[in-house]
Amino acid sequence: MKYYSIGEFAKIIKVSEQTLRNWDKKGTLKPHHTTEYGKRFYSQEQLNNYIGIKTHIKQPKKIIGYCRVSSNKQKDDLERQIENVKTYMYAKGYQFEIISDIGSGINYNKKGLLELLDLIQSNQVEKIIVLYKDRLLRFGYELFENTCKYYNTQIEIIDNTEKTDEQELVEDLIQIVTVCSCRLQGKRARKTKKIIKELLEDDKSS
Repeated sequence: MKYYSIGEFAKIIKVSEQTLRNWDKKGTLKPHHTTEYGKRFYSQEQLNNYIGIKTHIKQPKKIIGYCRVSSNKQKDDLERQIENVKTYMYAKGYQFEIISDIGSGINYNKKGLLELLDLIQSNQVEKIIVLYKDRLLRFGYELFENTCKYYNTQIEIIDNTEKTDEQELVEDLIQIVTVCSCRLQGKRARKTKKIIKELLEDDKSS
């Protein structure tokens, strides 16, 4: 019998490797066997069963409303954004879920964004609704959009008001400066704590 590594199996059934790991933990789809080094392998029979189930049972896809703000200080703005997106989807008659994030538009490791990508790559998302285009990503939107197209996921933007090139540039620069400043402050804070710790240790030893 033929066996597939987790990467091969994920590619064939068009889901992410993380999705397969999650399915393993939940007991949804466990690997045929796992090596002593923790490598998962799936059988040809499992692949045939999965494809057969998918062929005969069409799983309903989700509509996701995605909302994001850049910092914790904007939590009130996030709530308003969520309400605006909900109002829009209620008016459209959509059945939906909301995924929200607090983080920079140039941070690609936000919990909500990763959850959204996982659902897309699992072929579970029909449509993503966002208030503004840059709520998804400030840089790399085209790559995200192409990923959605590959999995037949639509992106629906509520407010398509075009910004001038100058406005786009200023907002991009603000994001970059903000992120760099936060990282720099974090490094300075760690350095300061280290100095204080060393001084205290020297004081005790003396």
